[in-house]
Parts: sequence; structure tokens; C-alpha cells
Amino acid sequence: MEAIFVAIRTFLEAGGDVLYLIAIATFCMWALIFERLWFFNTEHKQDVGRALSYWEGRPERTSWNAKMIRLRLISEVNQRLKANMSFIKTLISLLPLLGLLGTVTGMVQVFEAMTYSGGNARSMAAGVSAATIPTMSGMVATLSGVLANTFLTSKMESEESYMEDTLTMDH
Repeated sequence: MEAIFVAIRTFLEAGGDVLYLIAIATFCMWALIFERLWFFNTEHKQDVGRALSYWEGRPERTSWNAKMIRLRLISEVNQRLKANMSFIKTLISLLPLLGLLGTVTGMVQVFEAMTYSGGNARSMAAGVSAATIPTMSGMVATLSGVLANTFLTSKMESEESYMEDTLTMDH
């Protein structure tokens, strides 16, 4: 277990301070993704059940008022369904930019090493490492977030469609 912590610390040190920002943003993104998954499997089902029981309990479902109530029920369920999705997308967009920031700060280290050591390859290697590791980390975090976001968006769209199809105006 200690070896894992040493490896993580070494990786963070090699990538520079920007890796901490990438790690925090990635943690927040995945916490929100897991929250959405939990919501789909628990609270959303309860929301749909409440909306359906309210709608089915109405004696009439054909008037203009009934249509507006149906739209309100669908809108309320969909609003809760879409919560945090824009923040997840924002973090997905932010992660490659943080990786790019790490690249720039790493390249600054390379130029500083060239200035002080006259182009010594060993002194420049740390800067090159600090330039490439954040880029890779930002891209890996982004790709994982894109995959999760695609799944969540698909699930969200199917749930929205289900609500519209289930609340029928049949009598």
C-alpha cells in the first residue's frame, strides 16, 4: 500500500503543481457523475412514480388545464434529471485546458534549465516531464469524462422520452 502512495507522490512531483488542479477537477467530475448515477437509480424513480400517480389520479386528462399540468409534471421531473449535467460538461471542457496549462509551465521549466545550465539534457528532462505528464493526465481525465457523459446523456434522454410517453392524455 505504501508503494502505491510513493508512486502517486512521485507522479505528482514529476508533473508539477498543475497535476493537483487536474486531480481536484477530476475528483469533482467523477463525484458528480456518481451522484447522477445514484440519482437515476433511486430518486428519479421516486420522482417518476409520484408524477405518474398524480397524473393517473386525475379524473380528466383532455382539457387545456390537464395539458398544462402534464407539461409541468414532465418539466419538474426533467429539471431534476438534468441537474449537475452542465457542471460535468464544464469540467470535461476544463480538464484539457488544465493539461495545456501544465504543458506551458513545464516548458517554462525547460527554458529556465536551458538558461541556467546551458542546455544540459539532464536538467531539461525534468521540465519536459513536467510538460508532458499534465497533458496526458488532462486528456485521460477528459476521455473518461466524455464516456461517462455520453452514457449519462443517453440515459437522461431515454428517461425524458419515457416520461412524455407515459403521461398520456387518453381520457
